[in-house]
Order: sequence, then structure tokens, then C-alpha cells
Amino acid sequence: MSGKLKPVSGTRQPERLRVRGRRRERLRVRERERMAELDPRAFRMPAEWEPHAATWLTWPHDEAHWPGKFHVVHPIWARMVKELETGEDVRIIIHDDDTECIARAAMDKAGVVGRRVHLHRAPNNWSWVRDHGPTVVVNAHGERRLLHWRFNGWGEKWPHDLDATVPFAIERATGIPRVEIPMVLEGGSIDVNGAGTLVTTASCLLNPNRNPAMSKDAIEGALCKHLGVAHVIWLDHEVAGDDTSGHVDDMTRFIGPRTVLTVVERDAHDENHAALAANARTLAAARDQDGRPLDVVTVPLPAPVIHDGTRLPASYANFYIANDVVLLPVFNDPADTAAALALARAFPTRRIAAIDARDLVWGFGAFHCVTQQEPLAAT
Repeated sequence: MSGKLKPVSGTRQPERLRVRGRRRERLRVRERERMAELDPRAFRMPAEWEPHAATWLTWPHDEAHWPGKFHVVHPIWARMVKELETGEDVRIIIHDDDTECIARAAMDKAGVVGRRVHLHRAPNNWSWVRDHGPTVVVNAHGERRLLHWRFNGWGEKWPHDLDATVPFAIERATGIPRVEIPMVLEGGSIDVNGAGTLVTTASCLLNPNRNPAMSKDAIEGALCKHLGVAHVIWLDHEVAGDDTSGHVDDMTRFIGPRTVLTVVERDAHDENHAALAANARTLAAARDQDGRPLDVVTVPLPAPVIHDGTRLPASYANFYIANDVVLLPVFNDPADTAAALALARAFPTRRIAAIDARDLVWGFGAFHCVTQQEPLAAT
């Protein structure tokens, strides 16, 4: 007989038809998975270069955070506000009346216009809003959420009772619903490309002083679930002087959907050399969420910055990308120029505001550590 056999109801199908049926079912499953990814209520963490509604800062209030240099950090905060206010709202967490007086005086002296500057009263321990503030995620339906991670003072190293309450204040100020996440995470420990890939460090996220009861797979699963990513790149190590167990924002940052900037140490005898070279090799072999290789841009570290006998975590990777400006920490070093050029090539429509950070980094952080973006809701 010629022609294709048609199965009779209740009879066994030929093997080739069963195989085709299984293939069709796999295709249907894949299509359902793809549609789930396109669910307008699925939230994701946007890349830092995507549009902001605002940048959040926490104004310094405790001299113990910058011993002997507390008076010089206020002009740095005012300079940040002046640079940021041209492109977005600037929301500043203020600890108390004295802090507000200091902040207003510093901003007036810096020539801050102030029309887009908003002060919000909330007690706090530290000025590192990147870590004690929530992560804002968005979806295609125009909704936003504040992810309120647990904050334990960088592994129970420092007081954090007031910092742990900051996300409540931001919820009150913005009206964005807050979601508590049962996992310790600091914003400086992660960076995303906005398309499904996240980079972090094992030295921080897998440190037993953060989430000792969670396995690597469980931590990665939580990152994917809450931040809308599909792929995690794990680095290791930390920049010398870092007191966070290796925040990635002092080493490696996305500057495009497939491009990362990573710092390297050219002096083979320096304590940073081997660790940062290993990270660069990991990135060279890494892939994005679609299996494509990354473009890796390397920038040398400045010469060691030492204060009071302590090496500080001076790094060009701790920049912050705002709507129309990139805040770049510089250190009066010949390598400052290379860092500025790399960011100018990555963000040709933004100003590169190179700001001396030698005093700021005495607090063991720079511009990325002291900022937190509030992404614009999708329209």
C-alpha cells in the first residue's frame, strides 16, 4: 500500500511517529518557557546604564567612618549631587538635624541647584547605600519592587541595626512595594548586564559570614529568581584593602550587554597581581546568557594608596553610571587617564566626571559604594 499510515484510535503508533510526538511536545515546552520569560510581570534588575528615576545617597554623619578626614567628605557628596542633578532626581537619606544642616551648607557652597534634590529623614549607621539600600527591580508591565535583602554589616563586622531599617524608609518615600528576601546580600557584591547575566564573587557570596546555610546552587537560584537573571559568572578574590570579603564592584563591572571592564595589576610583585589576573582569565573564558563570549576591557589599578599605614581599596571599577554622567574615582595617578578613556568609549553620550577619591576611599569605598540607582518604570 502506498501513502502514510494513519494510526487507528486505540492502536500502538509506529516508533517514528512517537518520536515526532515527543519532539513536538519538547518544542511546546520550550515555547511555554519562552513565553514565561516574556511574562510582563516577571521582574528583572536593569543594567545600571538603563534610565533612572533617581539616584539615592546616604549623607555621612559619623566622623569615625573617616577618622581625621570627616570634614573633607562633605564636599565630595555635594559634588556628586551637583553632577547627578542635571540628569535625574537625587534622593538623600539624612540621619538627623545636624546632618541636614551640614548637607545643606555643603550643597549651597558647591552650587547645587536643588530643584531635583529631595531629603529623606532616616536613621542609619553608615553611608554605603549601595549595600544597605534595596535593589529596585522592574517588569514590562510598568511595575517596580524594592528587594529588601538582609543586611548583616558585611558579615557581622560592623554595627548595622539602623542600616537594616533603611529599605522601610525608601518604601515610604517612593511608594514602591517592598519585598523581603530571606538572604544576606549587599548591592556591591553583584553587577548585571540587564539581559540575563550577573557577575559576583565566591569570596563574598559563599563566605560563611553571609549565608552559611545556603549552598552555592541555592544562592545562585535565589539570584536568578529575584533578579531575573539566567546566568551567573563567579569570580573570586578581592582587591587589597577591601573589607567586604571581595565585592565585585571593586574589580569587575558591566559596561555593555556583552562588555565588562575589569581592573588588573601590572606589577607582578604586587599583592593584587595574581588574583586580578585570575579574574581576567575567568572573564576571557566566560559566556553571557546566550552563550556568547564577553568583550573584556582591562584597566590598570593606580599605584597603591596608603593612609595611616593602611592600604586602601583604590580601584577605577568603583564608578557609577547615571543618566547623563559617569562618576569616576581618580587618584592623581597616570592610570587615571586610561580609566577615563575606557569609560568615555563605553558611554559616549555621558560626561565622565573624574573626581579625586583619595580622601573618600579612606572610608574603604568610592562612588559605586555610596550610590544606588532607582530605575525608571517601564512605559
